[in-house]
Amino acid sequence: MFEEGAAVLKKNVKKVDALNVFPVPDGDTGTNMNLTIQSGIKEVKTNASNHAGEVAKSFSKGLLMGARGNSGVILSQLFRGFSKAVEKNAELTTKDLERALEEGVATAYKAVMKPVEGTILTVAKDASASKETTLNVTPIDWMKSVVEKASNSLKETPELLPVLKEVGVVDSGGQGLVYIYEGMLHALEGKTSKDNAESAAPSLDELVKVEHHQNAQSHLATEEIEFGYCTEVMVKFEEDKLLENRFDENAFRNELARLGDSLLVVSDEDLVKIHIHAEYPGDILSKAQHYGSLVHVKIENMREQHQALTSNTTDKEQEVKKDAGQISTEEAKKGEPVSAPYGFVTVSMGDGIEALFRGLGANEIIAGGQTMNPSTEDIVTAIRKVNAEHIFVLPNNGNIVLAAEQAAEVVGSHVEVIPTKSVPQGLSALIAFNEEADASENKQAMESARKEVKTGQVTYAVRDTVIDGLEIKKGDYMAIAEKEIIASGSDVEKVTKNLLENMIEEESEIVTLIRGEDGDEKLEEKITAFIEKAYTDVEVEIHEGGQPLYSYIISVE
Repeated sequence: MFEEGAAVLKKNVKKVDALNVFPVPDGDTGTNMNLTIQSGIKEVKTNASNHAGEVAKSFSKGLLMGARGNSGVILSQLFRGFSKAVEKNAELTTKDLERALEEGVATAYKAVMKPVEGTILTVAKDASASKETTLNVTPIDWMKSVVEKASNSLKETPELLPVLKEVGVVDSGGQGLVYIYEGMLHALEGKTSKDNAESAAPSLDELVKVEHHQNAQSHLATEEIEFGYCTEVMVKFEEDKLLENRFDENAFRNELARLGDSLLVVSDEDLVKIHIHAEYPGDILSKAQHYGSLVHVKIENMREQHQALTSNTTDKEQEVKKDAGQISTEEAKKGEPVSAPYGFVTVSMGDGIEALFRGLGANEIIAGGQTMNPSTEDIVTAIRKVNAEHIFVLPNNGNIVLAAEQAAEVVGSHVEVIPTKSVPQGLSALIAFNEEADASENKQAMESARKEVKTGQVTYAVRDTVIDGLEIKKGDYMAIAEKEIIASGSDVEKVTKNLLENMIEEESEIVTLIRGEDGDEKLEEKITAFIEKAYTDVEVEIHEGGQPLYSYIISVE
């Protein structure tokens, strides 16, 4: 049932992604749910069993660690509760399945601080509602009822969330869950959809054995590693992007060859798969996105791996682990000096933004953000690399907060998440940190600081739509203040000025522009002149961020 649910979702990933309401270039609900559930399937296959409870437990574990984005975390919590309800059952009756689904819903609702109706949560709740006794109902008939209730609930989501109704779509996460339930029904009926599923994100492990660079690097000194990040990327081609940027495998391979070594580029009609050792992985991701959407990203710090592999340890289990971040906290502390009082893990995309966070004391920085939400396991791995008594995690994206909180729960009580939802919030929180204060005081100070900064973004629309009466055309620039699209148009200067007029208030003191990879210095000169003339008491700062997709990230304090 789990495998068929995953197969039907995989087949329909594009449809789910297309349902995202905002036309920003990060429509990734389907992608996140697919990557999450595939992690669950991998865990099930690794721990094959005919004991139903053990299968559910393995599936739950895989989902938990592979969860990406809010939709992926909620999906993992649904099956976490499901697993708990049946963990002792070798076989399941219809009543057991019904109870498991109900427990899954209860667990998912508890995991979300402010549950929103009209989302995947509502669809899951309505699908689990018992209308009749299940004593004489077969599993097939019960699952048919679940699919029917889920589908009916999905149709009603626009009535619960006005923005869905305005745009004319159902909830994307709810649609993903309906596909999963449909697949589970297929399995009970003896049908299979896997053979018809689209090829999506096969593992690069089939093409590249990770061990090759680890064994080779063991003969070098760490400082001799020229290209420090093993970067694996898969891109699913998109027609509109290919019209603008014709894909030529040889030309693309030659272009990437200048940025690193150990290069592998393989493509078919649907995907391009890339493996490279690069010093600036963000450059690889940016170039790859010219042709489609990222469906698999893995970046490993080979210098840290090298240090772990060549350390004086006799622990065989530690020697064979592929990622230094998979070493437990206890192992990591062996032979190390006394841990620091505080450590920080942040998420960012763009070399300039990474440099800003490192300059403020961040220990581990996970490459990610819009279009590339790190999994719970990615965050756990980063946390375990930090040798500190108290660790703060700054996700810097609203769609990563739940995964960060799930990771903190996995690692332990010495880890706390400051729920920063943007890069400016994360920077502001780190600036507020005081090494002399205790953990509780620092948490309070960072929480306050993140709430005091306003965030704006300038990006482009990926499709035509109308939101809050604002007509948006594909390719237009958009100004987003927090979560609200306040302006759009073909003139980036005008759009940016509209955004600033919306954000700057009488008490505002500092405006910071973080330039993306397609930022324009001449435009910045005009924007600076505009601010200095219209807001004489406001200071302007400009930083190189290097982030893709977003021309500017703007903060007002």
